[in-house]
Amino acid sequence: MKKSHLGRFRLLALAAAAGWPLLPAGALSDTNGIQLSVVTDHPGAVYAVGEDAKFLVTLGRDGQPITDAEVSYTLGQEGMPEPQQGKVRISRGAGAFGGTLKEPGFLQCKVFYRTAPGATNAVVAMAGAGFDPLKIKPSMPVPEDFDAFWARQKQRLATVPMRPELTPIKSPVEGVECFDAQIPCVPPRPVSGYFARPSGAKKKGHPAMLFVHGAGVRGSILVGPAGAAKQFGALAMDINAHGIPNGKPKEFYDALNAGELKDYRGQGREDRERCYFLGMFLRLVRAMEFLKAQPEWDGKVLIVRGGSQGGGQSIAAAGLDPQVSFISAGVPAICDHSGRVAGRVAGWPKLVPEIDGKPDPKVLEVARYFDCMNFATRAKAEGIFDVGFIDVTCPPSSVYAMYNNWPGKKEILIEPLMGHSTSPRFVEATNKAIAEHIAKMTGR
Repeated sequence: MKKSHLGRFRLLALAAAAGWPLLPAGALSDTNGIQLSVVTDHPGAVYAVGEDAKFLVTLGRDGQPITDAEVSYTLGQEGMPEPQQGKVRISRGAGAFGGTLKEPGFLQCKVFYRTAPGATNAVVAMAGAGFDPLKIKPSMPVPEDFDAFWARQKQRLATVPMRPELTPIKSPVEGVECFDAQIPCVPPRPVSGYFARPSGAKKKGHPAMLFVHGAGVRGSILVGPAGAAKQFGALAMDINAHGIPNGKPKEFYDALNAGELKDYRGQGREDRERCYFLGMFLRLVRAMEFLKAQPEWDGKVLIVRGGSQGGGQSIAAAGLDPQVSFISAGVPAICDHSGRVAGRVAGWPKLVPEIDGKPDPKVLEVARYFDCMNFATRAKAEGIFDVGFIDVTCPPSSVYAMYNNWPGKKEILIEPLMGHSTSPRFVEATNKAIAEHIAKMTGR
Protein backbone atom coordinates (compact mmCIF):
# COMPACT_ATOMS: atom_id res chain seq x y z
CA MET A 1 0.00 0.00 0.00
CA LYS A 2 1.26 3.48 -0.85
CA LYS A 3 2.34 5.79 1.92
CA SER A 4 -0.31 8.37 1.02
CA HIS A 5 -3.01 5.78 1.60
CA LEU A 6 -1.52 4.93 4.97
CA GLY A 7 -1.57 8.60 5.90
CA ARG A 8 -5.23 8.77 5.03
CA PHE A 9 -5.89 5.65 7.13
CA ARG A 10 -4.18 7.24 10.13
CA LEU A 11 -6.05 10.52 9.80
CA LEU A 12 -9.44 8.88 9.41
CA ALA A 13 -8.81 6.54 12.32
CA LEU A 14 -7.84 9.33 14.70
CA ALA A 15 -10.77 11.54 13.71
CA ALA A 16 -13.28 8.69 13.84
CA ALA A 17 -12.11 7.56 17.27
CA ALA A 18 -12.45 11.07 18.66
CA GLY A 19 -15.62 11.94 16.77
CA TRP A 20 -14.20 15.25 15.51
CA PRO A 21 -14.18 17.14 12.24
CA LEU A 22 -10.83 16.87 10.50
CA LEU A 23 -10.23 20.58 10.13
CA PRO A 24 -10.02 23.08 12.97
CA ALA A 25 -12.93 25.39 13.76
CA GLY A 26 -11.21 28.69 13.23
CA ALA A 27 -11.77 32.42 13.53
CA LEU A 28 -13.47 32.88 10.17
CA SER A 29 -17.23 32.62 9.85
CA ASP A 30 -18.88 32.91 6.42
CA THR A 31 -22.68 33.13 6.31
CA ASN A 32 -24.76 34.39 3.38
CA GLY A 33 -21.83 36.25 1.92
CA ILE A 34 -20.78 37.84 5.22
CA GLN A 35 -17.19 37.10 6.31
CA LEU A 36 -16.30 37.79 9.94
CA SER A 37 -12.97 36.94 11.55
CA VAL A 38 -11.07 37.72 14.73
CA VAL A 39 -7.40 37.00 15.45
CA THR A 40 -4.82 38.20 17.96
CA ASP A 41 -2.07 40.66 17.11
CA HIS A 42 0.51 38.00 18.13
CA PRO A 43 0.21 35.15 15.60
CA GLY A 44 1.04 32.61 18.32
CA ALA A 45 -1.54 34.19 20.63
CA VAL A 46 0.71 33.86 23.71
CA TYR A 47 1.38 36.87 25.95
CA ALA A 48 3.04 37.65 29.26
CA VAL A 49 0.77 38.17 32.27
CA GLY A 50 -0.34 41.81 32.28
CA GLU A 51 0.50 42.35 28.61
CA ASP A 52 -2.31 43.74 26.48
CA ALA A 53 -3.65 41.34 23.87
CA LYS A 54 -5.22 42.99 20.85
CA PHE A 55 -8.10 41.21 19.09
CA LEU A 56 -8.27 42.25 15.44
CA VAL A 57 -11.68 42.01 13.78
CA THR A 58 -12.31 42.03 10.03
CA LEU A 59 -15.71 42.17 8.38
CA GLY A 60 -16.63 41.88 4.74
CA ARG A 61 -19.34 40.94 2.31
CA ASP A 62 -18.64 38.84 -0.78
CA GLY A 63 -14.92 39.40 -0.38
CA GLN A 64 -15.14 43.19 -0.03
CA PRO A 65 -14.63 45.08 3.27
CA ILE A 66 -17.68 46.57 4.94
CA THR A 67 -16.81 50.21 5.39
CA ASP A 68 -18.96 51.18 8.38
CA ALA A 69 -20.57 48.76 10.85
CA GLU A 70 -20.74 47.73 14.48
CA VAL A 71 -19.72 44.34 15.86
CA SER A 72 -20.59 43.11 19.36
CA TYR A 73 -18.22 41.01 21.44
CA THR A 74 -17.82 39.17 24.73
CA LEU A 75 -14.43 38.80 26.37
CA GLY A 76 -13.53 36.91 29.51
CA GLN A 77 -11.48 34.22 31.18
CA GLU A 78 -12.32 30.89 29.57
CA GLY A 79 -15.42 29.23 30.94
CA MET A 80 -16.07 31.84 33.61
CA PRO A 81 -19.51 33.45 33.94
CA GLU A 82 -20.34 37.05 33.10
CA PRO A 83 -17.71 37.95 30.50
CA GLN A 84 -17.17 41.58 29.57
CA GLN A 85 -19.47 42.78 26.81
CA GLY A 86 -18.78 45.53 24.36
CA LYS A 87 -19.02 46.85 20.83
CA VAL A 88 -16.32 47.69 18.32
CA ARG A 89 -16.71 50.07 15.40
CA ILE A 90 -15.69 48.65 12.04
CA SER A 91 -14.10 51.14 9.66
CA ARG A 92 -12.95 50.04 6.22
CA GLY A 93 -13.55 46.45 7.20
CA ALA A 94 -11.48 46.39 10.40
CA GLY A 95 -11.61 47.13 14.12
CA ALA A 96 -9.88 46.12 17.33
CA PHE A 97 -10.28 45.80 21.08
CA GLY A 98 -8.00 44.55 23.84
CA GLY A 99 -7.79 42.65 27.11
CA THR A 100 -5.36 41.12 29.57
CA LEU A 101 -5.06 38.76 32.55
CA LYS A 102 -3.19 39.37 35.77
CA GLU A 103 -2.46 35.67 36.30
CA PRO A 104 -1.58 32.76 34.01
CA GLY A 105 -4.59 31.62 32.02
CA PHE A 106 -6.63 32.23 28.90
CA LEU A 107 -8.93 34.87 27.52
CA GLN A 108 -11.55 33.82 24.99
CA CYS A 109 -13.60 36.21 22.91
CA LYS A 110 -16.62 35.90 20.65
CA VAL A 111 -17.59 38.50 18.09
CA PHE A 112 -21.10 38.81 16.68
CA TYR A 113 -22.41 40.65 13.63
CA ARG A 114 -26.07 41.05 12.77
CA THR A 115 -26.95 42.19 9.29
CA ALA A 116 -29.90 44.20 10.58
CA PRO A 117 -30.90 45.64 13.98
CA GLY A 118 -32.86 43.09 15.96
CA ALA A 119 -31.99 40.22 13.65
CA THR A 120 -32.15 36.89 15.49
CA ASN A 121 -29.33 35.24 13.56
CA ALA A 122 -25.77 36.48 13.93
CA VAL A 123 -22.49 35.66 12.24
CA VAL A 124 -20.11 34.55 15.02
CA ALA A 125 -16.33 34.08 15.25
CA MET A 126 -14.00 33.23 18.15
CA ALA A 127 -10.40 33.74 19.20
CA GLY A 128 -8.32 32.99 22.29
CA ALA A 129 -5.18 34.34 23.94
CA GLY A 130 -2.91 32.61 26.45
CA PHE A 131 -1.06 34.44 29.23
CA ASP A 132 2.06 32.65 30.46
CA PRO A 133 0.35 29.24 30.06
CA LEU A 134 3.55 27.40 31.01
CA LYS A 135 3.15 28.91 34.49
CA ILE A 136 -0.33 27.46 35.12
CA LYS A 137 -0.06 25.42 38.32
CA PRO A 138 -2.03 22.36 39.46
CA SER A 139 -5.36 23.28 41.03
CA MET A 140 -4.81 20.66 43.75
CA PRO A 141 -1.94 18.35 44.72
CA VAL A 142 -1.82 14.62 44.01
CA PRO A 143 -3.67 12.70 46.78
CA GLU A 144 -1.29 11.16 49.31
CA ASP A 145 -2.68 7.67 48.71
CA PHE A 146 -2.96 8.01 44.91
CA ASP A 147 -0.32 5.35 44.24
CA ALA A 148 -1.66 3.02 46.93
CA PHE A 149 -5.18 3.27 45.50
CA TRP A 150 -4.06 2.35 42.00
CA ALA A 151 -1.77 -0.40 43.27
CA ARG A 152 -4.82 -2.02 44.91
CA GLN A 153 -6.81 -1.72 41.69
CA LYS A 154 -4.05 -3.39 39.69
CA GLN A 155 -3.93 -6.16 42.29
CA ARG A 156 -7.65 -6.73 41.68
CA LEU A 157 -6.96 -6.93 37.96
CA ALA A 158 -4.16 -9.44 38.52
CA THR A 159 -6.66 -11.91 39.98
CA VAL A 160 -8.47 -12.07 36.62
CA PRO A 161 -6.70 -14.55 34.30
CA MET A 162 -5.75 -13.03 30.96
CA ARG A 163 -7.19 -15.52 28.50
CA PRO A 164 -7.69 -13.56 25.29
CA GLU A 165 -10.04 -14.74 22.59
CA LEU A 166 -8.67 -13.77 19.16
CA THR A 167 -11.00 -14.24 16.21
CA PRO A 168 -9.40 -13.74 12.78
CA ILE A 169 -11.07 -11.08 10.62
CA LYS A 170 -10.38 -9.71 7.14
CA SER A 171 -7.56 -7.19 7.03
CA PRO A 172 -7.98 -3.91 5.10
CA VAL A 173 -4.21 -3.84 4.52
CA GLU A 174 -2.09 -6.33 2.61
CA GLY A 175 0.56 -8.08 4.68
CA VAL A 176 -1.23 -7.58 8.00
CA GLU A 177 -3.14 -10.11 10.13
CA CYS A 178 -6.18 -8.81 12.03
CA PHE A 179 -8.27 -10.15 14.87
CA ASP A 180 -11.24 -9.24 17.01
CA ALA A 181 -9.81 -9.37 20.56
CA GLN A 182 -11.84 -10.02 23.69
CA ILE A 183 -9.69 -10.01 26.83
CA PRO A 184 -11.05 -10.65 30.33
CA CYS A 185 -10.80 -7.72 32.72
CA VAL A 186 -12.26 -6.71 36.06
CA PRO A 187 -16.05 -7.24 35.72
CA PRO A 188 -18.41 -6.33 34.27
CA ARG A 189 -16.80 -5.67 30.90
CA PRO A 190 -13.76 -7.07 29.07
CA VAL A 191 -11.23 -5.30 26.92
CA SER A 192 -12.82 -5.27 23.47
CA GLY A 193 -10.76 -4.29 20.45
CA TYR A 194 -9.15 -5.05 17.13
CA PHE A 195 -5.61 -6.39 17.14
CA ALA A 196 -3.28 -6.27 14.12
CA ARG A 197 0.24 -7.50 13.49
CA PRO A 198 2.50 -7.87 10.46
CA SER A 199 2.16 -11.19 8.72
CA GLY A 200 5.09 -13.37 9.75
CA ALA A 201 5.85 -11.19 12.77
CA LYS A 202 9.21 -12.03 14.33
CA LYS A 203 9.84 -12.90 17.95
CA LYS A 204 10.88 -9.78 19.93
CA GLY A 205 10.95 -7.85 16.68
CA HIS A 206 8.12 -5.30 16.88
CA PRO A 207 7.01 -2.20 18.79
CA ALA A 208 3.54 -2.10 20.37
CA MET A 209 0.91 0.58 19.86
CA LEU A 210 -2.48 1.11 21.50
CA PHE A 211 -5.22 3.35 20.03
CA VAL A 212 -7.84 4.69 22.46
CA HIS A 213 -11.12 6.46 21.82
CA GLY A 214 -12.70 9.84 22.31
CA ALA A 215 -16.04 10.24 24.08
CA GLY A 216 -19.11 8.44 22.81
CA VAL A 217 -20.39 4.91 22.44
CA ARG A 218 -19.03 2.99 19.47
CA GLY A 219 -17.17 -0.19 18.64
CA SER A 220 -13.47 -0.44 17.94
CA ILE A 221 -11.95 0.81 14.68
CA LEU A 222 -9.79 -1.51 12.58
CA VAL A 223 -8.16 0.92 10.19
CA GLY A 224 -5.83 2.52 12.78
CA PRO A 225 -4.07 -0.61 14.05
CA ALA A 226 -4.00 -2.18 10.59
CA GLY A 227 -2.29 0.92 9.21
CA ALA A 228 0.14 1.05 12.15
CA ALA A 229 1.05 -2.61 11.66
CA LYS A 230 1.85 -1.85 8.03
CA GLN A 231 3.70 1.44 8.41
CA PHE A 232 5.50 0.97 11.73
CA GLY A 233 5.67 -2.83 11.83
CA ALA A 234 3.76 -2.58 15.09
CA LEU A 235 1.72 -4.96 17.17
CA ALA A 236 -1.21 -2.59 17.27
CA MET A 237 -4.60 -2.60 18.93
CA ASP A 238 -7.59 -0.27 18.98
CA ILE A 239 -9.90 -0.70 21.98
CA ASN A 240 -13.29 0.88 22.46
CA ALA A 241 -13.78 2.83 25.66
CA HIS A 242 -16.49 0.63 27.13
CA GLY A 243 -15.60 -3.02 26.63
CA ILE A 244 -18.57 -3.52 24.32
CA PRO A 245 -18.80 -5.78 21.24
CA ASN A 246 -17.32 -4.57 17.96
CA GLY A 247 -18.80 -4.52 14.48
CA LYS A 248 -22.43 -4.14 15.51
CA PRO A 249 -25.04 -2.03 13.65
CA LYS A 250 -25.37 1.63 14.57
CA GLU A 251 -28.67 0.88 16.28
CA PHE A 252 -26.86 -1.37 18.78
CA TYR A 253 -24.59 1.44 19.93
CA ASP A 254 -27.39 4.01 19.88
CA ALA A 255 -29.41 1.78 22.22
CA LEU A 256 -26.47 1.51 24.64
CA ASN A 257 -25.94 5.26 24.47
CA ALA A 258 -29.59 5.86 25.33
CA GLY A 259 -29.65 3.10 27.96
CA GLU A 260 -27.00 1.74 30.32
CA LEU A 261 -24.24 4.01 28.97
CA LYS A 262 -26.30 7.19 28.95
CA ASP A 263 -24.27 9.94 30.62
CA TYR A 264 -21.66 7.33 31.54
CA ARG A 265 -19.13 10.02 32.34
CA GLY A 266 -20.89 10.86 35.60
CA GLN A 267 -21.74 7.34 36.71
CA GLY A 268 -20.41 6.46 40.18
CA ARG A 269 -18.63 9.77 40.64
CA GLU A 270 -19.51 9.86 44.37
CA ASP A 271 -17.39 6.75 45.09
CA ARG A 272 -13.87 6.11 43.82
CA GLU A 273 -14.58 2.35 43.81
CA ARG A 274 -17.55 2.86 41.48
CA CYS A 275 -16.46 5.76 39.27
CA TYR A 276 -16.95 4.86 35.61
CA PHE A 277 -13.40 5.83 34.74
CA LEU A 278 -12.05 3.15 37.08
CA GLY A 279 -13.18 0.39 34.73
CA MET A 280 -12.06 2.34 31.67
CA PHE A 281 -8.56 2.82 33.07
CA LEU A 282 -8.21 -0.79 34.20
CA ARG A 283 -9.08 -1.86 30.66
CA LEU A 284 -6.14 0.28 29.55
CA VAL A 285 -3.86 -1.60 31.92
CA ARG A 286 -5.12 -4.97 30.71
CA ALA A 287 -4.80 -4.00 27.03
CA MET A 288 -1.18 -3.00 27.60
CA GLU A 289 -0.54 -6.23 29.48
CA PHE A 290 -1.88 -8.12 26.47
CA LEU A 291 0.40 -6.27 24.05
CA LYS A 292 3.45 -6.77 26.28
CA ALA A 293 2.66 -10.48 26.61
CA GLN A 294 2.99 -11.03 22.86
CA PRO A 295 6.20 -12.94 22.05
CA GLU A 296 6.74 -10.59 19.09
CA TRP A 297 6.94 -7.45 21.29
CA ASP A 298 10.42 -5.95 21.29
CA GLY A 299 10.28 -5.15 25.01
CA LYS A 300 11.24 -1.52 24.37
CA VAL A 301 8.55 0.50 22.59
CA LEU A 302 5.01 0.85 23.97
CA ILE A 303 3.02 3.72 22.44
CA VAL A 304 -0.47 4.95 23.34
CA ARG A 305 -2.31 7.50 21.20
CA GLY A 306 -5.72 9.11 21.20
CA GLY A 307 -7.61 12.39 21.26
CA SER A 308 -10.03 14.09 23.64
CA GLN A 309 -11.17 11.32 26.03
CA GLY A 310 -8.60 9.17 24.23
CA GLY A 311 -5.97 11.80 24.94
CA GLY A 312 -6.84 11.55 28.61
CA GLN A 313 -6.65 7.77 28.45
CA SER A 314 -3.20 8.02 26.85
CA ILE A 315 -1.98 10.14 29.76
CA ALA A 316 -3.55 7.79 32.31
CA ALA A 317 -1.93 4.82 30.57
CA ALA A 318 1.50 6.40 30.93
CA GLY A 319 0.84 7.14 34.59
CA LEU A 320 -0.30 3.58 35.26
CA ASP A 321 2.40 1.70 33.34
CA PRO A 322 6.03 2.87 33.52
CA GLN A 323 6.82 0.81 30.40
CA VAL A 324 4.81 3.20 28.22
CA SER A 325 7.58 4.89 26.25
CA PHE A 326 5.66 7.43 24.15
CA ILE A 327 2.16 8.93 24.01
CA SER A 328 0.24 11.22 21.69
CA ALA A 329 -2.64 13.09 23.34
CA GLY A 330 -4.67 15.45 21.17
CA VAL A 331 -6.73 18.13 22.99
CA PRO A 332 -6.79 15.80 26.03
CA ALA A 333 -9.82 15.47 28.27
CA ILE A 334 -10.04 14.25 31.90
CA CYS A 335 -7.70 17.03 33.04
CA ASP A 336 -7.97 19.43 35.99
CA HIS A 337 -11.24 18.15 37.48
CA SER A 338 -10.55 20.46 40.42
CA GLY A 339 -10.03 23.54 38.26
CA ARG A 340 -12.80 25.50 39.99
CA VAL A 341 -10.83 25.34 43.23
CA ALA A 342 -8.22 27.51 41.52
CA GLY A 343 -10.78 29.76 39.81
CA ARG A 344 -10.51 27.94 36.46
CA VAL A 345 -12.90 25.94 34.35
CA ALA A 346 -12.44 22.16 34.53
CA GLY A 347 -11.87 19.98 31.50
CA TRP A 348 -14.31 17.43 30.12
CA PRO A 349 -16.18 15.57 31.59
CA LYS A 350 -16.78 18.45 34.05
CA LEU A 351 -16.92 15.67 36.61
CA VAL A 352 -17.43 17.81 39.71
CA PRO A 353 -20.84 19.50 40.10
CA GLU A 354 -21.29 22.68 42.13
CA ILE A 355 -23.32 23.22 45.27
CA ASP A 356 -24.08 26.87 46.06
CA GLY A 357 -21.37 27.95 43.64
CA LYS A 358 -18.68 25.69 45.12
CA PRO A 359 -17.38 22.27 43.99
CA ASP A 360 -19.22 19.33 45.57
CA PRO A 361 -16.64 18.23 48.20
CA LYS A 362 -17.45 14.51 47.98
CA VAL A 363 -17.17 14.30 44.20
CA LEU A 364 -14.16 16.61 44.22
CA GLU A 365 -12.25 14.17 46.43
CA VAL A 366 -13.14 11.20 44.19
CA ALA A 367 -12.25 13.08 41.01
CA ARG A 368 -8.63 13.57 42.11
CA TYR A 369 -7.94 9.84 41.64
CA PHE A 370 -9.03 10.03 37.99
CA ASP A 371 -7.37 13.30 37.00
CA CYS A 372 -4.78 13.16 34.23
CA MET A 373 -3.11 16.16 35.81
CA ASN A 374 -2.10 13.69 38.54
CA PHE A 375 -1.35 10.71 36.29
CA ALA A 376 1.04 12.97 34.36
CA THR A 377 3.32 13.23 37.39
CA ARG A 378 3.91 9.46 37.32
CA ALA A 379 4.66 9.17 33.60
CA LYS A 380 8.04 7.95 32.35
CA ALA A 381 7.15 8.39 28.68
CA GLU A 382 7.88 11.03 26.09
CA GLY A 383 4.78 12.88 24.97
CA ILE A 384 3.37 15.03 22.20
CA PHE A 385 0.22 17.06 22.84
CA ASP A 386 -1.87 19.71 21.16
CA VAL A 387 -4.22 22.39 22.45
CA GLY A 388 -6.91 24.59 20.92
CA PHE A 389 -7.15 28.08 22.39
CA ILE A 390 -10.90 28.31 21.65
CA ASP A 391 -11.68 24.80 22.88
CA VAL A 392 -14.62 24.98 25.30
CA THR A 393 -14.81 21.20 25.81
CA CYS A 394 -11.22 20.64 26.93
CA PRO A 395 -10.25 24.22 27.83
CA PRO A 396 -6.62 25.13 27.24
CA SER A 397 -5.96 25.89 30.91
CA SER A 398 -6.95 22.31 31.80
CA VAL A 399 -4.55 20.97 29.17
CA TYR A 400 -1.70 23.11 30.48
CA ALA A 401 -2.42 22.14 34.11
CA MET A 402 -1.63 18.60 33.00
CA TYR A 403 1.16 19.46 30.56
CA ASN A 404 3.06 21.49 33.14
CA ASN A 405 3.02 18.42 35.42
CA TRP A 406 4.56 16.17 32.74
CA PRO A 407 8.09 15.37 33.96
CA GLY A 408 9.80 14.02 30.85
CA LYS A 409 10.48 15.02 27.27
CA LYS A 410 7.42 16.74 25.85
CA GLU A 411 6.12 18.93 23.07
CA ILE A 412 2.85 20.83 22.70
CA LEU A 413 1.48 22.14 19.41
CA ILE A 414 -0.53 25.32 19.81
CA GLU A 415 -3.58 25.92 17.60
CA PRO A 416 -4.78 29.46 18.49
CA LEU A 417 -7.88 29.30 16.29
CA MET A 418 -8.90 25.69 16.93
CA GLY A 419 -11.78 24.50 19.07
CA HIS A 420 -12.36 20.89 20.10
CA SER A 421 -10.98 19.36 16.97
CA THR A 422 -7.83 17.97 15.46
CA SER A 423 -5.65 19.10 12.61
CA PRO A 424 -3.63 17.28 9.98
CA ARG A 425 -0.62 19.14 11.37
CA PHE A 426 -0.87 17.32 14.70
CA VAL A 427 -1.51 13.93 13.10
CA GLU A 428 1.54 14.33 10.89
CA ALA A 429 3.65 15.58 13.81
CA THR A 430 2.56 12.54 15.83
CA ASN A 431 3.47 10.09 13.07
CA LYS A 432 6.86 11.75 12.58
CA ALA A 433 7.56 11.69 16.32
CA ILE A 434 6.53 8.03 16.56
CA ALA A 435 8.84 7.04 13.71
CA GLU A 436 11.73 8.91 15.35
CA HIS A 437 10.96 7.38 18.73
CA ILE A 438 10.93 3.84 17.35
CA ALA A 439 14.21 4.45 15.52
CA LYS A 440 15.83 5.89 18.67
CA MET A 441 14.64 3.06 20.91
CA THR A 442 15.43 0.19 18.57
CA GLY A 443 18.28 1.49 16.43
CA ARG A 444 16.29 0.77 13.29
